[in-house]
Amino acid sequence: MQNIGFSPIKQQLQTHRYVICEYLFALILVPLIILKLNFLSLCKTVEAVTLYNTGYIDMSSNIKKMPSRLLVMIAFATVYIVWGSTYFFIKVAVQGGLPPFLMGAFRFTTAGLLLMGWCFIRGDNIFVKKNIINASFSGILLLFVANGAVIWSEQTLSSALVAILVSCTPIWFVLIDRSNWAINFNSKTTIAGLIIGFAGVILLFGEQINNIFSIGKDHSKLPWMLLLMIGSLSWAYGSLFSKYKLTTGSAQVNTAWQMIAAGIVFIPAGVIHHEFHNFNVNNISFSGWFAVIYLILFGSIAAFSAYVWLLQVRTATQVSTYAYVNPVIAVILGVLFAHEMISWIQIVGLFVVLSSVLLINFSKYKKGKLI
Repeated sequence: MQNIGFSPIKQQLQTHRYVICEYLFALILVPLIILKLNFLSLCKTVEAVTLYNTGYIDMSSNIKKMPSRLLVMIAFATVYIVWGSTYFFIKVAVQGGLPPFLMGAFRFTTAGLLLMGWCFIRGDNIFVKKNIINASFSGILLLFVANGAVIWSEQTLSSALVAILVSCTPIWFVLIDRSNWAINFNSKTTIAGLIIGFAGVILLFGEQINNIFSIGKDHSKLPWMLLLMIGSLSWAYGSLFSKYKLTTGSAQVNTAWQMIAAGIVFIPAGVIHHEFHNFNVNNISFSGWFAVIYLILFGSIAAFSAYVWLLQVRTATQVSTYAYVNPVIAVILGVLFAHEMISWIQIVGLFVVLSSVLLINFSKYKKGKLI
């Protein structure tokens, strides 16, 4: 197999022009966001991403002024494209020579240390035992189990299919958040959304289940799809744990501990899977390095600036539209640039699942007007 890392620079640039274009796009976009937005609001806890999406937190009351429409469009583009592209760049990083667990360790430990350094400079109280324990526990569930399932499964599954399966996460929120059962299960649209959502999940698994009973068919994808379901459940539980348990201390510090804890746990996982044994940094390709740097700076840190700022100037309902765009972006990038194959059943399954999420959140959308 060709080692891209040792090929001529010109050939590298031509072969990986799509990676470079995506990287340069973010490289130009993110500084604009960081310079213009309030950087002190960077990195609300990682679990807030899902909590805002499911409507548990409404930032509409914080809207105090009307920002530039152009700046809002840039911020939305950042959230839509950067988060939607992370599935694709995880695939690029793994295929570029970075072992899955070592990549997770490097990505989250580096991002966590950078953020912790920022907190130290600001003078935040970093060492609070209770907060460290709670943040570490939730961070392991969110970033090691859930995100680790994404990283591990992309060795076998296409980034597009992974993104489609992960889009089911809001469904698990409704099912395991016992404190809101009385509200959720009294809503006809929520119940309808759950039924439709599970129909979409069954549709997505249908092909693989059929392969089990078909002679000569490869049904090796089924375990990986089940692993992603476990990862989605872990993300939902970790987010809810953070919502109810991680309520004190600096949000930035808690987020840093979440990343650091997850990054540390990735290390023994890599040892168990013998990833250190044959690892050679010289075997990491040009695109592999580009992808992991992108994931650290943009996927794990920078997109939070645009996202949190949008929550301050737009309703959570409007901002939550990223949940509908990210899987579509992932599918487009995977099909166009990674030449991934996606079936019509999977496309239909995607729209069925996203429709179910829309129904689940319909009552929240009805209460909040879009700006």
